[in-house]
Amino acid sequence: MKIIIDVMGGDKGPAEVVKGAVEGCRDLKTDVILVGDQTVIRSVAAENKLDLTGIRIVHASDVITMEDDPMSIRKKENASMRVALKLLSDGEGDALVSCGNTGALQTGATLYVKRIRGVHRAAIATLLPLTCPTLLLDSGANISVTEEHMTQFAIMGSVYMEKLYKLQSPRVGLLNNGTEERKGTPLQQETHQWLKECDVNFIGNVEGKDIPFGKCDVIVTDGFTGNIALKSLEGMASFVVGKFKAIFKSGILGLASAALIKKKLDVLGKQMDTRSHGGAPLLGISRAVIKAHGNSDALAIKNAMRQAVNYVNTNVISEISKRCAAESMKRERME
Repeated sequence: MKIIIDVMGGDKGPAEVVKGAVEGCRDLKTDVILVGDQTVIRSVAAENKLDLTGIRIVHASDVITMEDDPMSIRKKENASMRVALKLLSDGEGDALVSCGNTGALQTGATLYVKRIRGVHRAAIATLLPLTCPTLLLDSGANISVTEEHMTQFAIMGSVYMEKLYKLQSPRVGLLNNGTEERKGTPLQQETHQWLKECDVNFIGNVEGKDIPFGKCDVIVTDGFTGNIALKSLEGMASFVVGKFKAIFKSGILGLASAALIKKKLDVLGKQMDTRSHGGAPLLGISRAVIKAHGNSDALAIKNAMRQAVNYVNTNVISEISKRCAAESMKRERME
């Protein structure tokens, strides 16, 4: 398998991306294409004593920054992200990993790699770092959506959890401000009706307070709400971890208590560590595109590569295509 990696554009700079790519290439036994400023890439490798033997470098002189408009992907022809997406579109690799600008990646993937036939919007599907794996989509790609878009999100999320996490008939919940059927805006109310008629295991509305407790396996919402929910969970996780550290460092008793439950704390820390999943796939794109967190370090990049391998090997894309086509035909018959 060959993974294309956009080296530029992440918050931590190219060094962590290159280190993660080299580690992933070695541990996962994959071929790698690094896309970015070749002088910078080779300099980083030399400084960190990284062996680039067997790794292809494709030069890209420009960068799409986090502050750039999503449509900058069309203007910056030599940007590393655009060059990487074109390589994927041309069949030069099996998957792409980028920790760059989310909006630009979603726009570029739609323009150059294209959506799966019949899918109207691609969605960022984030696996929440909880005890029970829970997939949230859309977590940031689409601010404005329709009930049809969110119904397709439910189908795509169900397929992903079936294929990668071996869940039979994943439970799908619609994120809302109450569990009653008529809660929410007209969009939520109409989506609720569509999901009741969709061939997914729809369990109804779920509230924000339900998210950490495994009430469902797939949470469906629009990208604006989903991104706020995701960032709130990440912030709360950091807050809780910080409070624990403060308590255990507060004196001799605190230090002794920490020593007694260190293993359990380590397990909890790993569960809440976003780096363990590496990134989020853009479900609905015709080839594997993985959006890694903007502040990804080497470990997160390696795990994003691992996720890309699993995503490709489980044929998620072809199954999404079949399920969405079947749902579309069913809706046409109903109308």
